[in-house]
Amino acid sequence: MVIGAGVSGLSTAICLQEAGLRVLVRATQPPERSTSMMASAMIGPSFAAPGDPALGWHRETVRRLTPDTPGVRVLDGRMAARPAGMVPPGVERFEGYRPCRPEELPEGYGTAFWVRQPVVDMPPYLRHLADRFTAAGGRLVLEPVRSLDEAAEVAPLVANCAGLGAAELTGDRQLKPVRGPKIVVANPGIEHFFIEAPLGPIWAGFIPHGDRVVLGGTHRDSADTTPDEAEAAEIIRRCAVVEPRLADAPVLEHSVGLRPGRPAPRLELEKLGRARIVHNYGHAGTGVMLSWGCAKEAADLLVS
Repeated sequence: MVIGAGVSGLSTAICLQEAGLRVLVRATQPPERSTSMMASAMIGPSFAAPGDPALGWHRETVRRLTPDTPGVRVLDGRMAARPAGMVPPGVERFEGYRPCRPEELPEGYGTAFWVRQPVVDMPPYLRHLADRFTAAGGRLVLEPVRSLDEAAEVAPLVANCAGLGAAELTGDRQLKPVRGPKIVVANPGIEHFFIEAPLGPIWAGFIPHGDRVVLGGTHRDSADTTPDEAEAAEIIRRCAVVEPRLADAPVLEHSVGLRPGRPAPRLELEKLGRARIVHNYGHAGTGVMLSWGCAKEAADLLVS
């Protein structure tokens, strides 16, 4: 059984199916109302340090996200950092990589480069994952799991992909809600993404999805999901410094989600009676970027 029907839960469920298991997903919310729907989502080069498992998780996700996947496109775009000389390790091996020319360097940034990476439009992508899972015989049931003991009574193998809900299931005090506003504007003709990295409390980023552009963002500990007009205006202002056409683009959507923040994702196995439980949660703002790598490792831990 998999707990959670967001991108982590559905990806893990599919990996378990690929290992030959019959899989039940139980979730409080359907995929289209999960936290994953709030993701931007761009699968950029990881700024993780050498040896960090996130590098391998990221590579597996990039391998899986091919352009023929519903909701996935491969775009050229810029990644930038405020300090000079700050580039992810091994970025020169990525497709489409080249340093920005001086005239392409956005104001206020010391480093910027072009790279070709997958971008994910979450509504069609989550529908694809759910359809793929059920078409392979999986069952998706909207019924909360109240405890890991309950899950262990239902199935001998359990994947805890409950996101913020894992705090109640596990008592993990390191897991905190991280406020993530999402601004969607009408696309004024933008064809390339831009992401400031690594993400700090306030950053600039925009990703075109057809006739829409998704803007971000902020990253601060808070469980408040009330839209803040001043916060949205600051996000638009920062993005418009990089791309002036965004300054007057009509706002189509302003919403706020809560990322499952943790110092590092929790991906580990434990035993509960006769059941084996793998925890796969706490990805903060990198849930989509690490989804397939974490899902594969979680499935491998369960069935090994």
